Parts: sequence; C-alpha cells; structure tokens
Amino acid sequence: MTGLLLAAGAGRRYGGPKALVRDDEGTAWVRRRAQTLADGGCARVIVVTGAQSRAVQAELEGLDVDTVRAAGWEEGMGASLRAGLVAASSDGRLDAVLVALVDTPGLTPQVVARLVTKGSQDALVQACYDGEPGHPVLIGERHLRGVVDVAEGDRGAREYLRSHLVELVECGDVGSGEDVDEPGPGRPTLGS
Repeated sequence: MTGLLLAAGAGRRYGGPKALVRDDEGTAWVRRRAQTLADGGCARVIVVTGAQSRAVQAELEGLDVDTVRAAGWEEGMGASLRAGLVAASSDGRLDAVLVALVDTPGLTPQVVARLVTKGSQDALVQACYDGEPGHPVLIGERHLRGVVDVAEGDRGAREYLRSHLVELVECGDVGSGEDVDEPGPGRPTLGS
C-alpha cells in the first residue's frame, strides 16, 4: 500500500505552508503525517511538495519517504493529487493509494490501518467521522486514471467520488477528520 501525503499548498489563509506548522511537540505537520501513514501500514510513503519545497523536504530528513514536487502546485489540490498519483503508479506495481492531507492533525495510525485493510485494485473507500465523509481516501488502481482526469483546482477527487459508489468507513472512534485551514485559539502557528 502506498500512502500519498498532499503537502504542497502555500497555506495562504494560515499564513504560510501548513506542512511547516509545528505541533505541540515541535514536530512539523508534514513529518508527523508522513510518519502516521507509515505507522498505519503504508509500506511506501510519497509526499507531494510545492510551496517552500526545500524547507518541507528538510523536515522529512531521516524518514523513509519519497518526495515529488508538483508542477503547477499553485493551481490547488488537483495538481498535487495528479502529481502524486502519477508518481505512485510509475513503477507499475500499485494496487491502491491512500491519499491524506497534511492539515488533518487528527489523523492517527489507527485510521490509516482501518483503511489499509480495504486496499485492492477496485477499492474506493473514504474515512468518515460521525457519519461525515473526510480524509484519508483510498483509491484503487482501477480508479486512478479517472481521478487524475478530473483532479483540477482545489477539488481534488471530489467530483470523481460523487459520481461513484464509495465505501465509507467510520473512524470517529480512533481519530478526527478536522481539516485545519486557518489558525485559531488552541491551534499551532507557523514556527511555534
């Protein structure tokens, strides 16, 4: 299973790339999420970079991850998703990709593990939290081309998921799907 971490955005509403935001222990979100994917059972982890790519890569030093810089990352999540899926499928041995976002601090290894068990070439699986669809999303090899074809702007795979039967897997008991777009009370800031 390949874990794909989308970490290319500039984080304009956050004040800088969310990949570089540090948690309470001082670990950058990009490093924490990449490790979470590995700890949850992803044998290979690919991190898609864009804004401040070198700084993001420096945060991953020492981890067994691959990185790919998304051309056109400024376009939005679609460009990052396309770049990551192309990189993940480049060796021709892919069965499924688990796509996660860098700005979901409630992602746990238990959530990842729950979805990894659903991995197959036909899989189209989405974590949900108290019944609400969220991330990560598991995309089987047979769906990759369709997702790549519709991934534009900030929509990512949304349109593809809406038009296909998606298995929802409840994960609210082992994690949170909160997608953090802006700093606020109790949330870490860049460089903290």
